[in-house]
Amino acid sequence: MVCGCSALLPLPNPRPTMPATPTFHANLSSTSCWIPRQPMPVAWAFVQKTPALLWLLLLGTSLSPTWGQAKIPLETVKLWADTFGGDLYNTLTKYSGSLLLQKKYKDVESSLKIEEVDGLELVRKFSEDMENMLRRKVEAVQNLVEAAEEADLNHEFNESLVFDYYNSVLINERDEKGNFVELGAEFLLESNAHFSNLPVNTSISSVQLPTNVYNKDPDILNGVYMSEALNAVFVENFQRDPTLTWQYFGSATGFFRIYPGKDMYIQAATSPKDIVILVDVSGSMKGLRMTIAKHTITTILDTLGENDFVNIIAYNDYVHYIEPCFKGILVQADRDNREHFKLLVEELMVKGVGVVDQALREAFQILKQFQEAKQGSLCNQAVMLISDGAVEDYEPVFEKYNWPDCKVRVFTYLIGREVSFADRMKWIACNNKGYYTQISTLADTQENVMEYLHVLSRPMVINHDHDIIWTEAYMDSKLWTGPGSRKLGLPYSLCLSFQRSHGILLGVVGSDVALRELMKLAPRYKLGVHGYAFLNTNNGYILSHPDLRPLYREGKKLKPKPNYNSVDLSEVEWEDQAESLRTAMINRETGTLSMDVKVPMDKGKRVLFLTNDYFFTDISDTPFSLGVVLSRGHGEYILLGNTSVEEGLHDLLHPDLALASDWIYCITDIDPDHRKLSQLEAVIRFLTREDPDLECDEELVREVLFDAVVTAPMEAYWTALALNISEESEQVVDMAFLGTRAGLLRSSLFVGSEKVSDRKFLTPEDEASVFTLDSFPLWYRQASEHPAGSFVFNLRWAEGPESTGAPTVVTASTAVAVTVDKKTAIAAAVGVQMKLEFLQRKFWAATRQCSTVDGPCTQSCEDSDLDCFVIDNNGFILISKRSHETGRFLGEVDGAVMTQLLSMGVFSQVTMYDYQAMCKPSSHHHSAAQPLVSPISAFLTATRWLLQELVLFLLESSVWGSWYDRGAEAHKQKKQDQLQPCDTEYPVFVYQPAIREANGIIECGPCQKVFVVQQIPNSNLLLLVTDPTCDCSIFPPVLQEATEILTLTVISAHNASVKCDRMRSQKPRRRPDSCHAFHPEVWVEAGRGWAGSSPPNPLCLGLCPHTWMPMNTPVPVLFRGNICVYAL
Repeated sequence: MVCGCSALLPLPNPRPTMPATPTFHANLSSTSCWIPRQPMPVAWAFVQKTPALLWLLLLGTSLSPTWGQAKIPLETVKLWADTFGGDLYNTLTKYSGSLLLQKKYKDVESSLKIEEVDGLELVRKFSEDMENMLRRKVEAVQNLVEAAEEADLNHEFNESLVFDYYNSVLINERDEKGNFVELGAEFLLESNAHFSNLPVNTSISSVQLPTNVYNKDPDILNGVYMSEALNAVFVENFQRDPTLTWQYFGSATGFFRIYPGKDMYIQAATSPKDIVILVDVSGSMKGLRMTIAKHTITTILDTLGENDFVNIIAYNDYVHYIEPCFKGILVQADRDNREHFKLLVEELMVKGVGVVDQALREAFQILKQFQEAKQGSLCNQAVMLISDGAVEDYEPVFEKYNWPDCKVRVFTYLIGREVSFADRMKWIACNNKGYYTQISTLADTQENVMEYLHVLSRPMVINHDHDIIWTEAYMDSKLWTGPGSRKLGLPYSLCLSFQRSHGILLGVVGSDVALRELMKLAPRYKLGVHGYAFLNTNNGYILSHPDLRPLYREGKKLKPKPNYNSVDLSEVEWEDQAESLRTAMINRETGTLSMDVKVPMDKGKRVLFLTNDYFFTDISDTPFSLGVVLSRGHGEYILLGNTSVEEGLHDLLHPDLALASDWIYCITDIDPDHRKLSQLEAVIRFLTREDPDLECDEELVREVLFDAVVTAPMEAYWTALALNISEESEQVVDMAFLGTRAGLLRSSLFVGSEKVSDRKFLTPEDEASVFTLDSFPLWYRQASEHPAGSFVFNLRWAEGPESTGAPTVVTASTAVAVTVDKKTAIAAAVGVQMKLEFLQRKFWAATRQCSTVDGPCTQSCEDSDLDCFVIDNNGFILISKRSHETGRFLGEVDGAVMTQLLSMGVFSQVTMYDYQAMCKPSSHHHSAAQPLVSPISAFLTATRWLLQELVLFLLESSVWGSWYDRGAEAHKQKKQDQLQPCDTEYPVFVYQPAIREANGIIECGPCQKVFVVQQIPNSNLLLLVTDPTCDCSIFPPVLQEATEILTLTVISAHNASVKCDRMRSQKPRRRPDSCHAFHPEVWVEAGRGWAGSSPPNPLCLGLCPHTWMPMNTPVPVLFRGNICVYAL
């Protein structure tokens, strides 16, 4: 502790324009210190790390300990703080009933048990439950596989088949005469809560087709007719497992059958792959050809997933990587990298002559190096060649790198309508186990790109393998359009088998798994106030985590972040610098580790210092791992009580009581008769045995019963208080509320509902104030980390945190702790909501007090020569003379005082990191490896820009050129205005409660600014009194702003290098268990249609589309919307 000391603390050297060097005089006092239940030694660490401060404190005895008292009497400020704190405490204990609730738990202490939670046992139990749930989904998909195989085996293709089916786009559509349109017969639809309240028909499936597929094409009709056999299996699966959601069959012929009906093929069709895309950027590729080439690359990127690896090389006279930072390597094709590549592709420019052999040589070298180093996918490898022709001698490259084994497939895409170089492009593909196709229009791109998937899938088809393929997590658009909808869905898909004689891919079947349903198997009440469960993939990506923020706000709209499904575990659990947790979970280990963590709260404005124990294990037969986190202290214990059903049932029926709507007390989403029941209604029916079919969590129900009994007297207490409040008396508190660890909520109004300032509080619209699947309420979490009986105050905006108006409401809450056998657990938290105006009136009245020995009061906070603030333990202003300062951070309003408080150790600055932030894009090039700008390069850049502008001007006479370039510029400008994923760091300021009071003088040139800080007892508040007559604007404000980490707007070669190193880094990952790269039966015989300059290599024959070739199969089509098989 630092007691009764004074110090002179100089600021860093000021700017020369400042009138004088600002300096500090300080006095700290920590006698009768308030020590929290879990001390946070940040202040002591600050002192330890600041030798200059210790030296100055030792010299401080030369200063008078009573300086400044003539200006701001210390005893008076302490009196004001104590008076205000005492008045508040009396008011809050009275209206919240906190002392009564504490007594009620004390009365039953002898019947209570506090048990320590076994984290390893808990995570194993959760994992087994999740494994069982996922196994049921896999069984449902396997049923579809068997049914589809049998149906296809029994179906004979009929060229003239006439068959009507339900087309999803046309169902229930009528023509002008009121008759149903063709393929649009009556289709009964009913809203179903299990399917996000969408109108569906659970007795039959519907069929969806893309716009460029003829809905009566013979291939389509035969495929739809054959797949009608799946309807009965869809229904049977759903009846057997009512937790199933969407089931689907994606046909290779281009249609999509979904049960029970949803708008909607790719990761499930192939094994992992390494891809190098070579794109010709020579002068002949200008105009529409380059546009088609860019679209082709983007489409290829869209077919890749997080188990694939990729790089893109552009070539003309020389070879260059479109991302210089990725030179010589392959990078994981996660969403981040795919989107990064797409931005760079848009910037490709054409010039020079195309020399393909050096590009091919570079591609083969990368693939060879990665294969030998056991990096990448270690499965399929392919080169995608995108060009309008190839003229030079490239055969030696294949002889050196790919023949005779042909381990790397080469797929060629001829761009444009010219066919002069078609034979050469065919020769390249057909001699390297690839496929050739020509793309002459933008509309052809998607269909032709998909051909390579058929080639890569054939080994799996012929092997008759049914691999379970779990795709990336995707976000169902229906789930993020409303409040409380930040949920992810996890689809998984399973490949169908095929006709072995031809090796033709028939399609893919699959089903969705909602992560929300999966995480319900790790109930919140077992994890404590700050505990949580999380899931991650074999690639280290987060599937579910309470700190995963998949959405961002753009204006008034919520949108999914571009990288929402590729957030790494290390970016959420960033305190694990060695990535020990991530590595263990990727390696499917079962174990535990501990970490000291800083937990952000209240949208990053506040932070909790916790020691967390992590328990983890894998989920068998899946690529997923599960983690469970318990916080040390009260988080390690669970409170168990006992009461009779009769007594508890009576108290559950009180009208002021509610249960956490997101928690699973009883299973209500399976039986249609139960779906309309609230959790409270279901619990009551379960306890009264009114519905014997209800399944409930008996342990949680017992806890709720006990809490209902113990908290029941609060209803009568609050009611009596409300009755004693006359209409003429001062309105003190709007409402009182409490919550228990079992998710029970009680609340009572002291004013009419129309007079409540914050009507969203304790409603699902305000997720931070209620129990959710992810966390306890904010007021509960904050109170649990403060001493029992001490109230935590929080400002609230009546219209929500995004409101532009001033805060008008204050909540104050305190924890109720129970100790049994020296073990302490948090039983409940209780609090009140009041108008800020009432708090202000209380404060101004308290500051009119003065010590009796001083005679008449000579000073008050209402005087013009005093500025008084009430701030919370994170430096946010609750009360100020100027209303516009309410809710703002103190450092923003008075940088001088905040700087001094930080220097004295009254507050400490904690650096937090956000690896899920969204920032405005910098004006620099997208590449992370751009060289520094020299005067010469700047001149050349400017010259090039002028020439480009001249060319654009000349092109305006061309209709297509004018449209394309203007559209491109507008598109580019729109992209520049959009927020992009970034990493940021930001400061959080934390009061150190060991220092109860402090005072000092700030030298501000010609004047001195005096200030006094005093802790307000039984709260997280401080009283700050300053002298407003001295202008200290020479001090810069102290801001709580986020800054982008390693931003390149600051020209720094070191920063660029660090960012590039991070982008190139390959985090440990676990590869999928299966790989189907080659099969000896995948071959074709060259026919008379061959027109190449030399005969095809008989060892490496590919798939070339000639009329004589039976392998030219119909093309699968990527559907628009949220595709479950391939997560968009």
